Amino acid sequence: MQLSNTLSERQAVWAFALGCVAVTIGVLMHIPMFMMGRDMHFMLAGMEMGWDMVAGMGLIVGGVLVAAWGLLPRNLKQQREAAEDIVVAAPEDAVLGPAHWGLMVVLVVALVIDVMKPASLGFTVPGMVAEYGVAKSTVSLVPFFALIGTVAGSVLWGIIADVYGRKASILLSAVMFVGTSICGAMPSLQWNIYMCFMMGAAAGGMLPVTYALLAEMMPTRHRGWALVLVGGLGGVGGYFAASGFSALLQPEFGWRILWLLNLPSGLILVLLGAFIPESAKFLLARGRTAEAAAVMRKFGSVARKAEAAPAAAAGHSHGALTGRKLIGKLAALSIAAIAWGLINFGLLLWLPADLVSKGYSVELSSWLLAQSALIAFPTVFVCALMYSRWSTKWSLVTMIAITLIGLILVLRLELAGDGSPVIPVALLIVGSNGILAILLPYTAESFPLRVRGRATGWVAACTKGGGVAAQALSITALVPAMGAAAAMIIAPTVAALGLVAWFGRETRGGDLRQLDV
Repeated sequence: MQLSNTLSERQAVWAFALGCVAVTIGVLMHIPMFMMGRDMHFMLAGMEMGWDMVAGMGLIVGGVLVAAWGLLPRNLKQQREAAEDIVVAAPEDAVLGPAHWGLMVVLVVALVIDVMKPASLGFTVPGMVAEYGVAKSTVSLVPFFALIGTVAGSVLWGIIADVYGRKASILLSAVMFVGTSICGAMPSLQWNIYMCFMMGAAAGGMLPVTYALLAEMMPTRHRGWALVLVGGLGGVGGYFAASGFSALLQPEFGWRILWLLNLPSGLILVLLGAFIPESAKFLLARGRTAEAAAVMRKFGSVARKAEAAPAAAAGHSHGALTGRKLIGKLAALSIAAIAWGLINFGLLLWLPADLVSKGYSVELSSWLLAQSALIAFPTVFVCALMYSRWSTKWSLVTMIAITLIGLILVLRLELAGDGSPVIPVALLIVGSNGILAILLPYTAESFPLRVRGRATGWVAACTKGGGVAAQALSITALVPAMGAAAAMIIAPTVAALGLVAWFGRETRGGDLRQLDV
């Protein structure tokens, strides 16, 4: 029912369905190429692309375009003008109901699928190095361009969500996700690089769109911990899924299977669209007031005309966040974001190949990292509880401290030359996912309205900036040993710890309007 409602007043429901079918058929036309390599452990390097693969790629491109046209709303100009005057928000004291919990579960599953793709990059590197016979620095172009794709996707999907609506943008992202699974059948590194860029672009907008949807649907007093919980579970779950599938499937089907998994996982995302509500703001802008009222009634939201934020209540102002305080806080959060990027897109991506180089099998190294993610899983709930019940500021400081301990243990592990990486990596996953889950909600709650959007966007960009810097080291063959890498990342992590502790502001229970006084 919800899916059909989403597709009403679009250009053509049949076009979206036709596009999905075309993309799926286009992907399936690449499977014979993959199966041709079964006698060579699914190595396809140097094989000629047949007419079926070329035709399949044409179907994928055409299918995505047709699906995008089919989802495009009618009377777009009128909708955008109407949306500017509408604000939808849940009351402060609204009660969490089954609809809220159901939405959180669906979005966690969506984020697990979304995070699984970039997390899989590290597990494919050893196989690509062996199959293509090139240096690891050359193969590093794959995660580098995938990361560039996520940066482009973060910007692109923000624009698309405003045009299509958040639910429809998730559906379109899922269709593109399905199409990028053909990366697993590409017979050259150049094609892998291109397809991974497209995969990053398809996946890059899921997190901000998810956060935006949650922010609109969740009651104000539950919003912070809900964002932390959904983001944290998605991050840990995505890494566990990537390492688990690598351990289960890669020994039998090779590294390419990790990309072909985009087909079923992308189709799951499309089906999940039936359980994601359309934005009430989008429905109101379309004039679908009855449907908007039903959504708002279900989630306890209310709509009002956009207006200037009222002044904070007298006697409750903490003073405007300006000058040294604003710059100090922005610097603290930016350095924390860069450190996270260095860990998530550097250290954790380099780790599988490093373990293989030390004599671990791909299966064993994947299982060790899966165990680390499994250990980290319950700590996400603790992180959300700390954020909502204890302190927003000190929760972030605690996560940075846990990350620092993990880095120190990785350094100790390298210096000792033996021992299991499970606990150090588990601490890194706990800390880094805690940082990401808290960082953006905390940033949004920490800056005045006049700079809030820019500050949050800048901090989000810094998370990608750290990753780009890490992958630039990979491309230039300057990747240090794990111990040296951990030692290098310790410096910005210590700086972030001190700066957030000094300049950070407690936001729990506060009124964001007080920041503008």
